[in-house]
Amino acid sequence: MSNYNKYILECIELAKQALEKGNPPVGSLLVFNDKIIGRGIESGKSTGDITQHAEILAVKDALEKGYRDTLNQSILISTHEPCIMCSYLIRHHKIAKIVFGVSVPSVGGQSSEFKILETEIIPKWGKKPTIESGILQHECELLNQQFTDYLSNQ
Repeated sequence: MSNYNKYILECIELAKQALEKGNPPVGSLLVFNDKIIGRGIESGKSTGDITQHAEILAVKDALEKGYRDTLNQSILISTHEPCIMCSYLIRHHKIAKIVFGVSVPSVGGQSSEFKILETEIIPKWGKKPTIESGILQHECELLNQQFTDYLSNQ
């Protein structure tokens, strides 16, 4: 059992809140020294603002709380692999580690052909983050199925 399970379980609860509003089921946390410093609930679909991804909102929450100087020592935890857009934000802030439940191969920052989380050719980004995936993957996949079912009933 991963030491990240408790955080992924909280991300799953956030993802359920997103799903209740018709959004993809993504919830994210930013953790520094075992303390949650940022939370994000996917809301791009319900707000009409594509930038309202859970990972971005977790980072913004941490920034608003004054944690700018610790982002490079923090862990971003999410139900889903960060997408290309979120991966850019992660690299810009030099977040040290990414932990997620399920991959998103078509647009993921690691698993798609656009490996923003893995590249080290952009000098100002520096070293790539450590990545740990597949944490409570089955539970995250169940949320995806609920979203797919929701969409097919629309």
